[in-house]
Amino acid sequence: MTTALPAGPRPHRAGATPGPAGRGVGPLLRDWRERRRLSQLELALRAGSSARHISFVETGRSRPSEELILRLADHLDVPMRERNALLLAAGYAPRFPETSMDDPAMEGLRAGLDRLLQGYDPYPALVVDATYQVVAVNRGITMLMEGVSEELLAPPLNAMRVVLHPEGMAPRIRNLAEWRGHLLEQMERQIALDRSAVLRELYEEVAAYPVADGGESAAAGASAPYFALPMRIEHDGRVLSFVSSISTFNTPMDVTVAELAVETFLPADRETADHLRALGG
Repeated sequence: MTTALPAGPRPHRAGATPGPAGRGVGPLLRDWRERRRLSQLELALRAGSSARHISFVETGRSRPSEELILRLADHLDVPMRERNALLLAAGYAPRFPETSMDDPAMEGLRAGLDRLLQGYDPYPALVVDATYQVVAVNRGITMLMEGVSEELLAPPLNAMRVVLHPEGMAPRIRNLAEWRGHLLEQMERQIALDRSAVLRELYEEVAAYPVADGGESAAAGASAPYFALPMRIEHDGRVLSFVSSISTFNTPMDVTVAELAVETFLPADRETADHLRALGG
């Protein structure tokens, strides 16, 4: 069984900070180029243009074509949402739609995600958007969230808050310092890539949550060496160990789809796997 969760009120994006009102496409492209630490010549060579033309575009002396904007955005690894913003800044229509997950057009996607999460049971799995708002979960995740404050479980449910809040899963995570550090580093990498004001605000919130002294390392009490950093969490009188994997869609053509991620939790030791199989019958 999988559960689709109501999103509740959504902030503007999911991803990057919109440019200041009135900024043209040139300064926005320059910002992305400088963020990627590329010179005008390096970008021109990659995009099949000239450094002179890139300079003219960035200073507003030349209006780039739609094709050039998208080509530059591709080489600058600009998120899909911000590719639309670049096109709008240049006076063109957005190229990529943003379809609600509730739209009938998303029925095939919803069904596919449901089968994926259900097939992963009894191991935990969930789907989140670019700001870690939870789209759907399976029974394994529901099990791990037992005991979480009702306030944190109210929509919009946010995975980072649920894991790191003192009234969430944090008190039951044995190696909280390690796992918290991993999650914060993950968010820092995303912020550096996407320039997301919403994600930055979430990061500052969860990074400020109080952390109890003590705790253990992942290696403490391990019956075998771990192949990746696990989350070790207490549940039903046991300590379960999981390593996580994150998957995204290849070649998305919709902003919503581009910002979805499926996170799956694999048992990191035999005891956890045996316990989950027993729970799953």
